[in-house]
Amino acid sequence: MVIRKARKGDEESLASLAMLLWGGDLKEKMNEFSRLVVDAEACIFLGYEGEVPMAFAQCQLRHDYVEGTQSSPVGYLEGIFVKEEFRRRGYGGELLKECEKWAVGKGCKEFASDCELENSDSFDFHMAQGFAEANRVICFCKELQ
Repeated sequence: MVIRKARKGDEESLASLAMLLWGGDLKEKMNEFSRLVVDAEACIFLGYEGEVPMAFAQCQLRHDYVEGTQSSPVGYLEGIFVKEEFRRRGYGGELLKECEKWAVGKGCKEFASDCELENSDSFDFHMAQGFAEANRVICFCKELQ
């Protein structure tokens, strides 16, 4: 896998990969990535197998409180995805290392992430990459009349 920082022109590749992770609307994702690739407080790395984009990791700086951390800003893994046929080869860990290096370059002393309670694959990945569980949270919402 070859890893490089995403740039203008990569929005469609990023959005297509993000759709596999999060679902949603392709155009909305492309617009979001169009903003993120030029944001100094965000960084996205793309992983390629040959000419084919097959993985990405999105990280950002968080200045608000991040569960389990003591400093600010904190580098935060917003999302990471490797196409299924390329998994179990260490590519996710390589992408994460790039995110962590970027965060160190931005002055971060800590790096954080999250996953859904039922996402055992993501939990296992985070634990294998040296993260420590900080908390478990159930969030609630309701519509107001």
